[in-house]
Amino acid sequence: MLAKIHITFKDGVLDPQGKAVHRALKDLEYNEVSEVKMGKYLELQLDETSIEEAEGRVSEMCEKLFANTVIESYRFTVEPAE
Repeated sequence: MLAKIHITFKDGVLDPQGKAVHRALKDLEYNEVSEVKMGKYLELQLDETSIEEAEGRVSEMCEKLFANTVIESYRFTVEPAE
């Protein structure tokens, strides 16, 4: 199984990296960009055979290790590996 995980700051949490990138884009005259949010992206190869079981394990990993759920949100997909 392949898990694709996206982790971003929750709304209202200061994102200094995103603000810095946004300022740089404005300096380069990409004025159509109104906001930038930075985050993390992870891909995991899992030996699980059931998508439901893999989703449960990935959710546990996000809650316990990958995301600080006080200030970050996460979403993920699990699909059969190619």
